[in-house]
Amino acid sequence: MLFLCLTELYFARLLNKSYHSFYNQTVLDKEHQELFGMDFSHISNSSFSSFSSPGNTEQEHEQYNNVLMPSIFGVICFFGIFGNCIVIYTIVKKTKFCSQQTVPDIFIFSLSIADLLFLLGMPFLIHQLVGNGSWCFGGTMCTVITALDSNSQIVSTYILTVMTLDRYLATVHPIRFKHVRTPFVAGAAVALVWVFSLVSITPVWMYTGLMRLKDGSVGCALLLPNPATDTYWFTLYQFFLAFALPWVVICGVFFKILQNMSATVAPLPQRSLRVRTRKVTRMAVAICVAFFTCWAPYYILQLAHLGVQRPTFAFLYAYNIAISMGYANSCINPFIYIVLSETFKRQFIVAIRPSHRGFRVAPTLADGSMSLRTAPDSSHPSHSHSSRELLQNMLPVTVAVH
Repeated sequence: MLFLCLTELYFARLLNKSYHSFYNQTVLDKEHQELFGMDFSHISNSSFSSFSSPGNTEQEHEQYNNVLMPSIFGVICFFGIFGNCIVIYTIVKKTKFCSQQTVPDIFIFSLSIADLLFLLGMPFLIHQLVGNGSWCFGGTMCTVITALDSNSQIVSTYILTVMTLDRYLATVHPIRFKHVRTPFVAGAAVALVWVFSLVSITPVWMYTGLMRLKDGSVGCALLLPNPATDTYWFTLYQFFLAFALPWVVICGVFFKILQNMSATVAPLPQRSLRVRTRKVTRMAVAICVAFFTCWAPYYILQLAHLGVQRPTFAFLYAYNIAISMGYANSCINPFIYIVLSETFKRQFIVAIRPSHRGFRVAPTLADGSMSLRTAPDSSHPSHSHSSRELLQNMLPVTVAVH
């Protein structure tokens, strides 16, 4: 729901500018103010004066709203789309080589797709920032972009939850639930997450639409039937569904994983497998910590928003920063894979490096990994001299099966 929250901030900006002009008029009528549960027309003189010091002029506010924030969102959008496209390309390329995906591959691929869709709405967001909150893409696009924003946000959260449950099975019950941890089951779980998310955002599909402002411009907003009470319940619904409940599950599962890791000692033949499992689990923990760090401020301010009738500029700026952090979460996930996963680095190198040799997949049953080994191409003249030299120069490149 970041898209609608920023729309709310745009309306606040318009109201603040009206207040600053000392006309004491509202840009939105009372019904539209109630829509968001805030009365922006009564921002206190003290709160305004604190932002109207010689170092904080109206021109600086305009630069912040029309230059700084669009620039920040533009950087997040560029690096996020670039990073997630790299992840998607790498996994697709690896799938072509190995003829199948591993369970973690499916979760990471799905998470990258959700993050990419989430970030694709940012250009519309930047357009609104530069255009002072006006929406010029029509009612259908208003509904589609807002639903895409909400859906991708929930999908990302629940894919992380399912990924955490998979780490629990891989770490605590690696043998007992081996038949459950299959690519087919992982794909089915991801499909259910998408269906659940699309159903859970039914209010967004039903009530998102265009709202004409008194200055003649049009905004994109969630037009709830009874704003005074519906805003309260919808905010709580969003908080518990998209953040609180999944985070409680994630924390509980990781607590059990850490308990198991500290209490068990694997026999020597299984230690290499246990080490690899721990590395994947460490990456999953890092992704979940990044998720909490980026999203907690947004949801905390969402709850605080319910009790704020006269927001200060400081609150609005903090809200804007929290929204930026929410979008940034979809940007940093690919870099977590690159930093923490040696396997992903090798996969990426294999994916982008052109090869003049054929590849064949050779399974190594000792640790459950897969290796790509070069196979001589009989049609190449340099391969006709000595097969022994070729065999000596063949270096295995490990491709993940977590």
